Amino acid sequence: MNNLVVLPMAIPVLVGIILIFFRNQVVFQRVLTLLTMVANIGIAVYLLNMIQTDGIQRLDFGGWEPPFGILFVADSFSVILVLTTSVVASVILIYAFASIGKAHERMFFYSFVNFLIAGVNGSFLTGDLFNLYVCFEIMLLSSYVLIAFGGRKVQLRESLKYVLINVLSSWFLLIAIAYLYGSVGTLNMAHISERIAESGQTPLLTVISMVFLIVFALKAGLFLYYWLPNAYSVAPTPIAALFGALLTKVGIYAMFRVFTLFFYHEPQITHTIIGVLAALTLIGGSVGAVAYKDIRLIVTYNVIIAVGFILVGLSVGTVTAFEGSIYYLVHDMIVKGLLFLIAGSMIALTGTAKMDGMSGLIRNYPLLGWMFFIVMLSLAGIPPLSGFIGKVLIGQGAVEMGSYVLLALSFISSIFVLYSLLRIFLNCFWGETIISPDEKTPMKKGWLVSIALFTLMTIGLGIGAESIQDVVSDAAHTLMNPQVYIDAVLYNE
Repeated sequence: MNNLVVLPMAIPVLVGIILIFFRNQVVFQRVLTLLTMVANIGIAVYLLNMIQTDGIQRLDFGGWEPPFGILFVADSFSVILVLTTSVVASVILIYAFASIGKAHERMFFYSFVNFLIAGVNGSFLTGDLFNLYVCFEIMLLSSYVLIAFGGRKVQLRESLKYVLINVLSSWFLLIAIAYLYGSVGTLNMAHISERIAESGQTPLLTVISMVFLIVFALKAGLFLYYWLPNAYSVAPTPIAALFGALLTKVGIYAMFRVFTLFFYHEPQITHTIIGVLAALTLIGGSVGAVAYKDIRLIVTYNVIIAVGFILVGLSVGTVTAFEGSIYYLVHDMIVKGLLFLIAGSMIALTGTAKMDGMSGLIRNYPLLGWMFFIVMLSLAGIPPLSGFIGKVLIGQGAVEMGSYVLLALSFISSIFVLYSLLRIFLNCFWGETIISPDEKTPMKKGWLVSIALFTLMTIGLGIGAESIQDVVSDAAHTLMNPQVYIDAVLYNE
């Protein structure tokens, strides 16, 4: 057992509670929250190194050994996402210090950010299906509060939709968990996998798997994404960046975990349906990305395209495709955070979200313009930036399995991504500037620092992809071989 496994969730929960009692000490709240994220980065790095040398780590709560108690399990797949979550949250917090406003900071903003990160990390680390539901709810309850920060009428309307959709999906998740428990008699993820492997994936279990698919599709934005663009586009910039970078990724992670650990026995049914939904998501997201002139909506539809692209890797189901999905998942968490921050900065500097109301920004803000250019190339998968390696590996996996339709749609969607962002670049950054020197609003240092950090990360992750190759390969190997996870949880004392 390793007590470090629970800390990425436990520390943010404790800090979030502590900060409730210091609502007026804004500087203290900022420092403690940022230190919490930095501590989680250190813990995640240490755990990743330990996993590579000693294997998968677990923690049994209350001394109850599996499969009887609640436990956390840290494998390469979950911990690399915990690490990326902590890094992304740290950078977005730097942006928030300069943009969210002290009025909101005094309304427990940092407490709810900590609770959100705790829910995200808990979802990645839990080895118990009911505990996955609990961590989802911690994350979602925090997001219900954060999405309403700002108090505008449009936020109230969209937050009501957001809450209703997620309450409905959580209800379906609870039903799916109940039926699965009734079928296999356990909630321990490794034990569920073993029981299904012993008895075979019956038609009832396949139906239950479809309920899980609907739930996670709602949460990830896989085809059932119609609530997502407006909800994410109305939140304040740092909150929208957190949502776009992290929340859909939890649904994607859950889908990978469930359909590689539990429901992998009938891939011609389950994984084919996932592939169809991924294809429809790529098509719908691509159409949405080029249909609007509101840069916030263009950015959120790019989130949807990425969901479809990542889940092509799950549908294909080869080690190579899994590696590509993991690379692209890490890349997308970083780059979507960057894209939301740049879009929010553009809106703050010009006072409009419409492309028609912006022009020549690169003359006034050259650094912002060229960093947008870099993120555009990264999302399109241009080497040597971080999006390239994931796209290549997913494409290679699709070729290996003969999934040429998914391959074609994946790379056509990349053209739509490039076109949608190129429209913003040409319309908003080139041309005659509409901001005179007297009217120019200076870029805040916190904005530039956070955007620059993300930009360096997408460059560094692309050039230094080999630095995480061992971790990604181990994560893909574990996903491809459920027995590795089962042995580490049930038979490793």
